[in-house]
Amino acid sequence: MPRSRGSQIYLLLLVAVTVGLVLVVTGPWRTGLAVIGAAFVVSSLARVFVPADHVGMLRVRGKAFDVVWTMLLGASLLVLAVVVPPPPGG
Repeated sequence: MPRSRGSQIYLLLLVAVTVGLVLVVTGPWRTGLAVIGAAFVVSSLARVFVPADHVGMLRVRGKAFDVVWTMLLGASLLVLAVVVPPPPGG
């Protein structure tokens, strides 16, 4: 088990993304995208609140870059899951 709080959150992010990808591949792709998007939003918030000495693998670049990029990615996936119209007749 990872020692730092950030690395533990990162591991949970990887699990959530894996679950989301399985959902996308097996059929309920909107739910899968929502799971992945929510995971990125949560990791962005975690990057804000986890102290710098415990951030672990959540640190990629600077704090501002990490927060903005993961929040943008998560919000974009959540919006995509909501706004894409269903196929005709389905």
